[in-house]
Amino acid sequence: MFSRSEAKKLREDFWIAFGKSYPRKWILYNTKIKDFSFKFYFDTTRAMVSLDIESKDLEKRIELWEKVISLKAILLENYLPEAQFDEYAHVENQTELSRIYVGLDQVSIYNKDTWQKTMLFLYENMLKFETFFEDFEEIFLD
Repeated sequence: MFSRSEAKKLREDFWIAFGKSYPRKWILYNTKIKDFSFKFYFDTTRAMVSLDIESKDLEKRIELWEKVISLKAILLENYLPEAQFDEYAHVENQTELSRIYVGLDQVSIYNKDTWQKTMLFLYENMLKFETFFEDFEEIFLD
């Protein structure tokens, strides 16, 4: 087991190494749409790339979700065939959101042997998410 400071250092080392291995300016929160963002996630059991719709205004969240769902077949066929759709997800702080994601299991941020595989997974899938968003941005911004 790692001490708190050792665990923090490993997490920092991973994200620094990822940034150096795949230098790119990601869209993430810069979608021009409030509470509509892309996220990287990596913990002790899995990695994930997601599109999160986090609006506290339920009507706004439903409106954005319906726009994504209208493009579901295209997203699955041309960009991310493994994507999962979760209209009502709960995150650790009990916030409800809608999420589209792809995940990679059996990896750990504390196991450096899984880092390369995870970095490649994160890079390739975020690139696909961003390409999808850029291709259909006008639909989301309407």
